[in-house]
Amino acid sequence: MKVHTGTAPASAAPADGVRALAAAIGPWLATLLACAAFAAIAGDVLLHGWRRIGAEFLFGPVLDAGRAGGIGPVLASTGLLLLVCLAVALPLGLGTAAYLADPDRRDVAGRRWLRASLDGLSAVPSIVFGLFGSALFVRALGLGFSLLSGGLTLACMVLPLIIRSAEAGLRAVPAEQVQAAAALGMSRTATLFGVLLPGAAPAITAGVILAIGRAVSETAALLFTSGYVTRMPHGLLDSGRSLSVHVYDLALNVPGGEASAYGTALVLILLLVIVYEAAGRLTARLLGNNGRAA
Repeated sequence: MKVHTGTAPASAAPADGVRALAAAIGPWLATLLACAAFAAIAGDVLLHGWRRIGAEFLFGPVLDAGRAGGIGPVLASTGLLLLVCLAVALPLGLGTAAYLADPDRRDVAGRRWLRASLDGLSAVPSIVFGLFGSALFVRALGLGFSLLSGGLTLACMVLPLIIRSAEAGLRAVPAEQVQAAAALGMSRTATLFGVLLPGAAPAITAGVILAIGRAVSETAALLFTSGYVTRMPHGLLDSGRSLSVHVYDLALNVPGGEASAYGTALVLILLLVIVYEAAGRLTARLLGNNGRAA
């Protein structure tokens, strides 16, 4: 009969040490690799693109197919695309998130089907969104190659990000706050706008950040919807190209356009960094206000 002494085998000690070492070093190594990848990309773009940055480049017209001049019309088109995208996606996303996060609704099957649809929508390649936008907005609705068509296509792309982030934020609001609002006689609408949405503001902000990042960096879908024109847009029904499309065109289709491509890519990276920084500060302020209110 064997007697168990209760002591672990000697080989278990080295294995535990390896796991502890991996747990300690792994996160730092992953962070270092991510920072190194970003530094390599940003450093290359900065090295080749900083000479093009200036007032004339940022606000001037596109000349000689982009080899000369600036990116003023491209910046304006990018801003209008984002405006249309967020103006459509935010109300739809917040309304859908409120519907999914409402615990009092009984249509479980409908919400399950909607979540499955969102999961499928988030996995659709951007080129398919471009074909869909071209078929629906450009041709069926007669909007043509326009900033409106491109912005509506981008709104379809970013809807899953906004809905999922907003839903998670609404579910994270303490139930006691909702019950207190009901005890005070607040209506469901007043509770949504006065309690739930302010409490979920950090998560909603995070979703908007991700949506802006995807929309600004999108290329394939816009090639089929917003067009390729480099002139200054005078309305949403005008055609125009975004920063990412401009980089793509200069890098692949314009001989001698590498310098302007690097300059445009640097502007795109700086724009994203500014948006992320502003959103991070806003999120921190919202979290601080929620903490003081609690």
